[in-house]
Amino acid sequence: MWIIILVSVGCLSGFFLFKKNTLPLDPELEPYRGNLKLSVIIPARNEACNLPHLLQSLQSQTVPPYEIIVIDDFSEDRTKEIAESYGVKVIAGSTLPSGWTGKSWAVWNGYLNATGDAFAFLDADIRLAPHALDALLKARERAGGVVSVVPFHHTEKPYEKLALVMNMLGIFAFTSIFERSNPQKGLYGSCILALREDYERINGHASVRTEVLDDLLIGSKFIEAGIPVTNFIGHGLVSFRMYPQGIQSEIEGFSKGAILSTSRLSPWTIIPIAIWVVGLLVSEAVFLAIGTSWFIPLLAGYLLYMLQFIYFKKYVGKFGLVIPVLHIIAALFFIAVMLYSAYQVVFLGHVRWKGRKIRVGGRREQ
Repeated sequence: MWIIILVSVGCLSGFFLFKKNTLPLDPELEPYRGNLKLSVIIPARNEACNLPHLLQSLQSQTVPPYEIIVIDDFSEDRTKEIAESYGVKVIAGSTLPSGWTGKSWAVWNGYLNATGDAFAFLDADIRLAPHALDALLKARERAGGVVSVVPFHHTEKPYEKLALVMNMLGIFAFTSIFERSNPQKGLYGSCILALREDYERINGHASVRTEVLDDLLIGSKFIEAGIPVTNFIGHGLVSFRMYPQGIQSEIEGFSKGAILSTSRLSPWTIIPIAIWVVGLLVSEAVFLAIGTSWFIPLLAGYLLYMLQFIYFKKYVGKFGLVIPVLHIIAALFFIAVMLYSAYQVVFLGHVRWKGRKIRVGGRREQ
């Protein structure tokens, strides 16, 4: 009986955490009528496989951006050539100064070359539906302050679908009702929209130049300055394909912030997330309980989580049916990522990302 109770409470915690705060999707709604000049700033390091999707989607926007700036962060592939072929402004990366992380330095250089009234900071793996910028501008106008979007995860290869649990936890962390009043509330760095005056008020990415988790930290900088922070779900409008380069990049990408990011969450968010994770991991024990009296209650718990994954995945990402049904595979991947993240933080003192080592606390090692 206690297994059924534990797993049921775990599932309920997931529904409690999830807030379907999606961007407006109806194209029949009144289009954005503001006069903001929107500068799109895209830091790109070895993004030849992703950049065409983003730049093509930017060309098809119902509300076109004022300018598009790609910062080529010492790419070793055709990132620069691809960006130039789309006629956007391309800024060559400059030597990374001491005390800066690579992405923050690239974004800061994009800002220094931007002339718009507002900035959309987009990762190169973002893909936008035609009404996405329209919806983002209207959402920021209604909410005030700064907005960010947790994108819908577009997956193609089997290893990419292993991210199901990680992506679910990301949605929980950014949509939890307890994060509304969290003074350390973060932004989702893949897609952020801010007014120039607000960005300059906090000294932008220069204020978080030493941080691995620049997006989470910059959110708290806005809040400290009295600027509201609102996070949305990108379902139907904003998506990304996170790690098409291979499973190594997927592990590095998730592990660089898996442990560190928990320190920014409200304790009232961490508790139901922990309950959800415990319930999930308990349910996975069904495969060890075959032939025992625990098998039936564990199977019931496993099926409950399976149904929850099937329901949530339409907002979280394209994961097919196999991984939600065999969610033990995604759970094992989650455990491996968390252990590797803890190893890097505790024993190595740095995380690795895109060929760079970044010390925990922000300083680049090499």
